[in-house]
Order: sequence, then C-alpha cells, then structure tokens
Amino acid sequence: MSERCRTNPQSRESELQGCRCHYQPNVDIYEQADELVILADLPGASPDSIEIDYEENELSLKARVDPRQEADTDFLVREYGVGDYHRRFRIGEAVDTERITASYTDGVLTVHLPKVQAAKPRRVAVHSG
Repeated sequence: MSERCRTNPQSRESELQGCRCHYQPNVDIYEQADELVILADLPGASPDSIEIDYEENELSLKARVDPRQEADTDFLVREYGVGDYHRRFRIGEAVDTERITASYTDGVLTVHLPKVQAAKPRRVAVHSG
C-alpha cells in the first residue's frame, strides 16, 4: 500500500489499488430497566453488509461501505469514503441473546440487548415476623 493510500484513503489512487479504510463508528449506549440500547453511526453502509455477533458477553459490530459504481461516469471529484466499520463492546449485563434485535435507518444502527430476567433491577420486599 502506498503512503498516499494511508494519508488520503479516498484518493483515486487508493481506489485503484483496492485500499480500504477501517472506521470505528461513533456510538451512544444507554440503559433502561429491561434492556441496553446501542446506537451506532454507520453512514453509507449497505444493510446487507452489517454483521452483529454476541458471544461470551462481547458484542461485535461490523459493516462495509463499498464504492459507488456508476456506469459510464468519469468522476471529477470522488470523496465518498469506502471501507469497513468495526467496533467491539464488553457487556457487563446478562443479555437474553435470543431476544436481541436490530434495525438500520438513515445510517444509524440501533441494537436492543434485552436483559435476562435475573439481571433486571428489582426491589425486594422485607417482611417482618
């Protein structure tokens, strides 16, 4: 890989040499009583390329942005970035893996990680006598 590919990954030379950038998506993570929610910015990613894996309390997000293929087009400027998104998270809560859901809308991936029943916070009543 040339130095130009590393310093300007969207350059025409980078594209011709098959260089791909690696991006770490920005995320917001919040907790509700019954689930954790992750919002990840994945602009330009193909919905078919998104992979979500959960194993041994670790969530892995991957996605791919491919170059636009326009027939008979000679680009004057080509700044649309191509590459791969990847991010891993260690999840401290016990997650019900069978109920994990995800959606992708307007470049934002939303992942819902439902807590297992035992991990949900609850108040314990104290009985006297």
